[in-house]
Amino acid sequence: MQIRKAVFPVGGLGTRFLPATKALPKEMLPIVDKPLIQYAVEEARAAGIEEFIFVTGRGKTAIEDHFDHSYELEDLLSSRDKDQALAQIRDSVPPAGQVAYTRQQEPLGLGHAVWCARNLIGDEPFAVLLADDLILGEDPCLRQMVEAAGETGGNVVAVMDVPREHTGRYGVLDVGADDGRLAEVRGLVEKPDPAEAPSTLSVIGRYILVPEVFDYLSQMERGAGGEIQLTDAMAKLIGDHPFYGLRFTGTRFDCGDKLGFLKATVAFGLARDDLQEGLGAFLEDLVAGR
Repeated sequence: MQIRKAVFPVGGLGTRFLPATKALPKEMLPIVDKPLIQYAVEEARAAGIEEFIFVTGRGKTAIEDHFDHSYELEDLLSSRDKDQALAQIRDSVPPAGQVAYTRQQEPLGLGHAVWCARNLIGDEPFAVLLADDLILGEDPCLRQMVEAAGETGGNVVAVMDVPREHTGRYGVLDVGADDGRLAEVRGLVEKPDPAEAPSTLSVIGRYILVPEVFDYLSQMERGAGGEIQLTDAMAKLIGDHPFYGLRFTGTRFDCGDKLGFLKATVAFGLARDDLQEGLGAFLEDLVAGR
């Protein structure tokens, strides 16, 4: 399978980070010195993605500006011989013609956001990346998934085991054959009650999907929370297409949550050669009460 296109649903309001997100898209909140959405785009590029499709909403123009050239800034950096900074901002911009934007005009859920990209995807498999889920690891998560999809065909979702009391926050797998890396998906349940969850193996914000998912999303069936759930549409593909959950390598941070955001900032800071020593010393002093 060749996965050339990726969808980035970025239409959410980010109410959990108010007032910071009153005028700034939550996807533009920085982890160290890069916004969340840039990490997601870089992960997609590392996996061979060639077309980047953003499903936006009102007030998201900062994302469009971020993935475009700022000629005034580039000229200023060049005139001051700030070559490293200039290279960084130029490298963050995908080549011309590889970025597209479409609007989700109503907040009807993740499934609806993905459906809004249907005409830009066409009839080929595609990836979906949620910028809120930030993954730190040597091998980018989506690249691992693309490799797995090359083995299995069909649909592949990134999965991790969560505490049973947290299953009500995720789409949860009913697992068939399982070799410890790839788990066959026999069923999917969106945000089940912990007592009724078929397992604790839960989907996080990385998906590779066949285009037939749009047939089910187009039915506009409401699920959990009264929204059009991507999980419900994916569940209907089971049996007609191969479907697997991949236990990826790396550490996932839920940056849609304040505590998760803070943990990600510390972890990514400690992973930086230029920050590790100073940040590590500060944290040691903080813990010791010095």
